[in-house]
Amino acid sequence: MMGRIAVYVGVGIAAVAVYAFTAGRQRATAAESAAPPQDSVGALRPTEAQLREVLSDMQYRVTQNDGTEPPYNNEYHDLKADGIYVDVVSGEALFSSRDKYDSGTGWPSFTKPLETENVYTKVDRFLAVERTEVRSVGADSHLGHVFPDGPQPTGLRYCMNSAALRFIPADSLEAAGYGQYRALFN
Repeated sequence: MMGRIAVYVGVGIAAVAVYAFTAGRQRATAAESAAPPQDSVGALRPTEAQLREVLSDMQYRVTQNDGTEPPYNNEYHDLKADGIYVDVVSGEALFSSRDKYDSGTGWPSFTKPLETENVYTKVDRFLAVERTEVRSVGADSHLGHVFPDGPQPTGLRYCMNSAALRFIPADSLEAAGYGQYRALFN
């Protein structure tokens, strides 16, 4: 009986490994093709000294060292107000509250970027299974990861770190220089 269980477990592990490898490869191929022109990546990134001066320790660790903040213990995971989320480093418009949903993960999650040209993806091989990392184009900030388990219409879950984002409320968009997005919330 124990031998049969060991065989079933071994077959199960092998099947998971094959699935993870092929799913990861498919995501990796798509992610690698999504890279923006090299001269645009990081074009809005401040100097190291400026980053250290304006970012909190957590913001710096997440955006500059590819860190992850704790789930449920972050600023925006439960925020339900109308507005947009911008890169905390460059101010690039990244996500809209209209595309935000509760993924149950403890991090703010979105179905799609507000401005697709402001984000790019690349393969993250830090863990045993490949993931697709999401970064801002202008500052090359680490934002989080995108997963293929989100709701329709995209089926994607852009799982972001609050520490990489700054929220601009809908009623403050004009004053903050993001007036072009006001119509999203009328």
